[in-house]
Amino acid sequence: MDFSIIINEYPFYLEGLWTTTWLVTLALIFGLALAIPMGILRTSENKIIQFPIWAFMYFFRGSPLLVQLFIIYYGARQFEWLRESWMWTYFQEAWFCALLAFTLNTGAYTAEIVRGVISTMPKGELEAAKAYGMSKWQTLRRITLPNSLRRGLPAYSNEVIFMIHGSAIAGVVTIIDITGVARVVNARYYAPFEAYFMAGALYMCLTFSAIFAFKQWEKRYKIEQ
Repeated sequence: MDFSIIINEYPFYLEGLWTTTWLVTLALIFGLALAIPMGILRTSENKIIQFPIWAFMYFFRGSPLLVQLFIIYYGARQFEWLRESWMWTYFQEAWFCALLAFTLNTGAYTAEIVRGVISTMPKGELEAAKAYGMSKWQTLRRITLPNSLRRGLPAYSNEVIFMIHGSAIAGVVTIIDITGVARVVNARYYAPFEAYFMAGALYMCLTFSAIFAFKQWEKRYKIEQ
C-alpha cells in the first residue's frame, strides 16, 4: 500500500468528490420534484392518466442505469432536429446527460415509493379530514403528503444510497467524478489498489453521511422501522 500516491493526489480526489456530490444532490432534488406529482397521479383511478406514468416508471426501473446514460449521451446525437435546436447546447455536455439520466432514474424509483406510501395511507385520517370539511386538495396538502413523505423516509434513504453508488458510472462518459479520478490516478501510477481503494473510501464517507442524516430525521419524526 503506497500512501504517497493518495497523499500526492488528494486534491484531485477532492475535486472528484465535489463533482459526485453536486451531481447526486441535484439529481435527487430534481428527481424528488418529478416523483411527487408522478406518485400522486399514479394513484389515480383514471387509466389514461395512469398509463404514461406507469410506462415511464416501468422503463426506468426495468433497465440498467448505464444503458439509460448511453441512450441519452450517445443516442441523442443521431437526431438532427435535436442537434439543430437550442437543447443541443446542453445535450453535448456530459454532465448534463449524466444529470438527466440520474434524475429520470431516481425519479422513477422515488415515484414508486410515493405511490406505495400514499396507497397505504390510514383510512381513518382521510375520513377525519373529509368530516372536518377539507377539500381533496387540502387533504392532499395538509394530511396525505406530509404523512406519506414522513413514512416513506426509510425507503427513500435506500434510494439515496443506491443513487450515490450508481453515480459511479458517470466516469464512463468522461466526467471526472470519484471513479473518474481513480481511473486517471491508476493510469498515472499503475497502482489500481491505491487508486480504487481511495475511491471506495470516499464513497463510504458519502454513504455513511447520508445514513447518519436519515437516521437523525427518522428519530426526529419518530419513524418506526
